[in-house]
Amino acid sequence: MKKSILIVLVLIAVTSQAQVKKWTLKECVAHALENNISVKQSLLDLELTDIENLQAIGNFIPQVSMGANVSENTGLGFNPLTNNAQTTTFLSASGRVSVGYTLFDGLRNFKEVQRAKISKMAAQFRLTKMEDDISLFVANNYLQVILNKANLTVLTSQNTITKDQLKRTQELVDAGVLPEGDILEIRANDASERQAIVNAENAVQVSLISLAQLLMIKDYQNFDIEDEGYDIVDEGISKKSVYDVVESAKENRAEIKIAEQNVELAEKDVQIAKSAYYPTLQAFFGYDTRFSNSAAFIQDIDPNNPVILREIGVVEDTGQTVIGEFPNTLTRKVGADPFIDQLSQNDGISYGFSLNIPILNGFSVKSNVKRNQINLERSKNQLEQAQLDLESTVYQAYVDAKGAFKSYEAAQSALESQELAYNYAKERYDVGFTNAFEFSQSKVKFDNAQIELNRAKYDYIFKLKVLELYFGIPAMELKF
Repeated sequence: MKKSILIVLVLIAVTSQAQVKKWTLKECVAHALENNISVKQSLLDLELTDIENLQAIGNFIPQVSMGANVSENTGLGFNPLTNNAQTTTFLSASGRVSVGYTLFDGLRNFKEVQRAKISKMAAQFRLTKMEDDISLFVANNYLQVILNKANLTVLTSQNTITKDQLKRTQELVDAGVLPEGDILEIRANDASERQAIVNAENAVQVSLISLAQLLMIKDYQNFDIEDEGYDIVDEGISKKSVYDVVESAKENRAEIKIAEQNVELAEKDVQIAKSAYYPTLQAFFGYDTRFSNSAAFIQDIDPNNPVILREIGVVEDTGQTVIGEFPNTLTRKVGADPFIDQLSQNDGISYGFSLNIPILNGFSVKSNVKRNQINLERSKNQLEQAQLDLESTVYQAYVDAKGAFKSYEAAQSALESQELAYNYAKERYDVGFTNAFEFSQSKVKFDNAQIELNRAKYDYIFKLKVLELYFGIPAMELKF
């Protein structure tokens, strides 16, 4: 008994592992947004704006630098402590710490911080647009797979009917009720349907592979989607006027937000360029010290003979020699002071302000301002063009959605008519009032009407969701 239970559990586990995961549309969209290369690139662009913002904030922090120099001189050189020339070998070192801070630069730093914030918002809007585009692209490919599967289901079910009809017709031909040509016609129809089924199966596989590649999924064989539960879900967008959709798109769409941010960026660039017209005031502070291991020569008073007499001149009138007393010194060589002591003995500080007033710079500032003003006008034109393009695109999407709905309604009516015609032809064929060719033609029209209804249905679903996206509904909140 335990062995049987174990075998059943193993079979259940193997069966569950063999089941292929079926991806929902939301799972596909979420996976694409996480793994799509274009989205990753947009995220990197967003990270770059953080670096730009960090650099702009760093301009408000004092600049601190440290430097050190160590050298050994051999031969004739200048002692860095006494500044005397001497011929010897000595080691010298110096160090410096400097601090600088910009007190005023025409408000350039403030403008650069503001520009960095605008740049980040623009990058965020570009990321949003990229995510919307990827979501729609995934949804379109997803619905294409569902359409191909629905068409395959139609063709398979209709071929089942054909096979049943083929069996009944064969019986009637064998009984002599129908001519041999009827069975040949139905066999030809069956062959055409089986060929169409093969083509439909290939279409399903190709569309699944295309979707898997879009999602960066390598396991094509085990990739499948959930094709149940997707129907026309109208959030009321079809009842709104095209003007409402256009105005909502202008307020919410990332295309307009990006163009608006580009205008603000261009305005900040003009302000930053104009800041070069103003003087720049900087404060600075420096501390430096030095060390040398060279020996020094000191003059000491001779304790045994502290004074010497030396002739200093002659009295002109009398010719008498004038004698003066001078200190009698002895030269003594002493070693260098310790390193730590010299750092405090030889240090010094400097501080003050630096003012730079631009007067003539070859029109470089003026040219830069003019260049940025032209870029500003270009950005304004691009904003206006983006608004016109969006308005045109929304109008086209609105018309496409309305047209797709009418096409869907027409396809429904056509299917109802073709179904009645098919049932009528089938009844006439079953009692021998029509031949197999006429019946096959009616069946082909019925099959085509079902396929056309599937196409019109999913085409309308996609175009309706495009319109909802333009209206401002986030891509991940679209309902199918």
